[in-house]
Amino acid sequence: MKSSEVRQSFLDFFAKYDHKIVPSAPVAPLDDPTLLFTNAGMNQFKDVFLGMGTRAYRRAADAQKCIRVSGKHNDLEEVGHDSYHHTFFEMLGNWSFGDYYKEEAIRWAWELIAQVWNLPKSQLYATVFSEDKEAESLWKKVTDIDPSHVLRFNEKDNFWEMGASGPCGPCSEIHIDLGEEFCDKQHVKGHKCGLNAGCARFIELWNLVFIQYNRDESGNLHPLPRKHVDTGMGFERVTAVLQGKKSNYQTDIFTPLLDRISQLSSVEWKESKQISAFRVIADHIRALTFAITDGVLPSNEGRGYVLRRLLRRAARYGRNLDMHEPFIYKLVPTLINTMGHAYPEIQEREKHTIHVIQSEEERFNDVLDRGIEMFEILVADILKKGQKIIPGAEAFRLYDTYGFPLDLTQLMAHEKGLSVDETGFHKEMDEQRKRARKSAQFNMKSSDDWIILTEGDDSNFIGYETTVSDANIRQYQTSDDLVLLILDQTPFYAESGGQVGDKGIVSGNDFQIRIDNTLKQGDRFIHIGQFESGNAINDPAVKTRVNRDERLATARNHTATHLLHKSLKHVLGDHVNQAGSLVEPDRLRFDFTHFEPMSVQQIDQVEWKVNRCVRENLTVESFTTSLPDAKAQGATALFGEKYSDTVRVVKIDEFSMELCGGTHLDSTGQIGYFRIMSEESVSAGVRRIEAITGEAADHFLRIQKKTLQSAAALLKCTPDEIGSRIELLIEDRKNLERKLRQAQKMSAGSDLEALLQKAVSVQGVPVVTGYIESSDVETLRNFGDQIRNKMPSGVAVLGAVIKSKVNLLCVITDDLIKERDLKAGEVVREAAKIVDGSGGGKPHMALAGGKDKSKLQTALDAVPKIIQSFLK
Repeated sequence: MKSSEVRQSFLDFFAKYDHKIVPSAPVAPLDDPTLLFTNAGMNQFKDVFLGMGTRAYRRAADAQKCIRVSGKHNDLEEVGHDSYHHTFFEMLGNWSFGDYYKEEAIRWAWELIAQVWNLPKSQLYATVFSEDKEAESLWKKVTDIDPSHVLRFNEKDNFWEMGASGPCGPCSEIHIDLGEEFCDKQHVKGHKCGLNAGCARFIELWNLVFIQYNRDESGNLHPLPRKHVDTGMGFERVTAVLQGKKSNYQTDIFTPLLDRISQLSSVEWKESKQISAFRVIADHIRALTFAITDGVLPSNEGRGYVLRRLLRRAARYGRNLDMHEPFIYKLVPTLINTMGHAYPEIQEREKHTIHVIQSEEERFNDVLDRGIEMFEILVADILKKGQKIIPGAEAFRLYDTYGFPLDLTQLMAHEKGLSVDETGFHKEMDEQRKRARKSAQFNMKSSDDWIILTEGDDSNFIGYETTVSDANIRQYQTSDDLVLLILDQTPFYAESGGQVGDKGIVSGNDFQIRIDNTLKQGDRFIHIGQFESGNAINDPAVKTRVNRDERLATARNHTATHLLHKSLKHVLGDHVNQAGSLVEPDRLRFDFTHFEPMSVQQIDQVEWKVNRCVRENLTVESFTTSLPDAKAQGATALFGEKYSDTVRVVKIDEFSMELCGGTHLDSTGQIGYFRIMSEESVSAGVRRIEAITGEAADHFLRIQKKTLQSAAALLKCTPDEIGSRIELLIEDRKNLERKLRQAQKMSAGSDLEALLQKAVSVQGVPVVTGYIESSDVETLRNFGDQIRNKMPSGVAVLGAVIKSKVNLLCVITDDLIKERDLKAGEVVREAAKIVDGSGGGKPHMALAGGKDKSKLQTALDAVPKIIQSFLK
């Protein structure tokens, strides 16, 4: 079977048993801050398992794209060194939400594995949790598995949980014995092949999890209201088994990528001793492509930092194949040819993904060069101290900050006659992993903390039609000064899709609560506020009132965001896609994919297009339809966003149509006026615009008018003449500065002679030091050149304070560089330490900067001793 046929046959099998085939959730769970990446198929159904959300179906199946690189589920260090670990992988899964349970899950799993796919029953094993007698009995009852192949294991192997807290339960795993020749631990003394023994002979194919508990933050288990089934099968592993391959990397999932890497490197992967390098690169391009497609970008924190590490790790292994120029981005088209049919989103964003990866690769080459420079400084410091070992913390800093792999640091250290403290390096690495695991802990609270006032459905949103309503409190809880409410129906919009939550008032019998924010937790709307009067809720009946002015201001900015998005596409091109947004009452922020700064003319064009739509007072309408129908009509869907089967479409006349659940105006004329305040870079390939509308724009224009009037009065001109008047002032200032430099040059001659007369001898080397008046660094350098040319032989260190910053310049004549091995960079660097600074440069001239002006004379006085320490 081809890999595409394996994926499809799994989905077809469960469709036959009335499962809803759902699309994969984004690999970056943008609506779940507790997870860096989607690491299991069940992530998108977490709210259902916790009783905080529902679905229109009770059975589901899908192929979920996953990444595991942090926290408890971290496979990064194993990738490339064995045949089956990956950072990115697909998980085939089926689910029951309070419908079928263990019997059907076990029976269907066996039917697919042993009958449809016809894997040899004699080689199949099932493991169960040691206390789960029901599952053990069912395996022997509803399947024809060899009873001796049903084995019990403890909590470590057969009790599944997402993290420190959250949904969990016993699990049953299906393993296959591939044969003795597959064991990769034969060289390990005392190793015995077996299930969960850690070798590649027995591998897990499918995990059937029976979710029946929620573990709280104290570690206690609580039965869930309904029992669920959550299964997960590694797509790459089962494909390798079905294709009879010893390694996942030998399947048609990976071989096109490996062939392309061979083509780029001119190294045949099947014969290479660097097979780990091929595997790492082929694995990492998959994680990079899918994550970038779903909206993640390389950065120095969170998900972006993980991507940056993956890309640099792949680039580092590329050097093992003698690839020193950017190459990873060239693999994207090959991956799309392999997987684009199953995940069309990667095809739609191909150009964006290629550009982001290429930009990051090019940036890494620059970082690598800076890292080499820092390595040289580190080595010089170590040698000066008479040491022979690079500390582990410093090696880790090179790895973590500059992307230096340990083996590269070791190679460069060896060339300098040094070694590296590997133990210290790995200790630092372990500490970082601990921090990553801690930050990835799953802390979502269950519904046990709520006080129930009334029963029934909740969180019916009526805010599209009204901003006031009667309601009943379903549940509430208090925490310190805060009150949290869940209502049966609500006009309050809950924060989502970039739009902030509504504020307002909820009032009842003898109490009034000021709502400061409204958030979503699953399908539920959580109203967060404080008592303004009263201090207890004694009646569930309440009246709700949204702050209408803020709602209207937010709607102005949200409708303007849609106009901005479409206008950017018109001006810059169809490659523009939303990469993030924030819609508040007083401003809007819009992140979009684009590869260079916008010109002033382009910003003006976009602003003009939006304001033309405002003047035309276009009708804004919304309607609900199916997701396929909305896309067929041309509605724009946002990458990385998770949509239900039924979606809401916001249409602005014939100008714009997007899938959107936010609140909007009735017509564009209500925006009033639109003004772009800034355009800047967020990260490689992503720009950010901040803008204002309505009253905020009016307020800004009034301030701008007043500022122009004040400036015109000071310059004694009309507002239209301000620009030309300022140009004249700037030209006058340049002329004055030029005259000042000429005057300084004239006085420099006498200063020069005075300094040379004060030279002191250090082991026969004339040393000149002194403070000079200088308005800029260029003048300081010119003075240094003059004194160097004037001295037959010698060293000069000059100090100046330029724009409140200490500047030190060192010049050395050529004879002392050759005969006495003096270097200006080393001298000035030592002097700069005294003024809390640093610097460097060429042997004959070097410049340093410092912060502490009070110690400038001390630094100059110390120069003779510094020279003496360097003389040989």
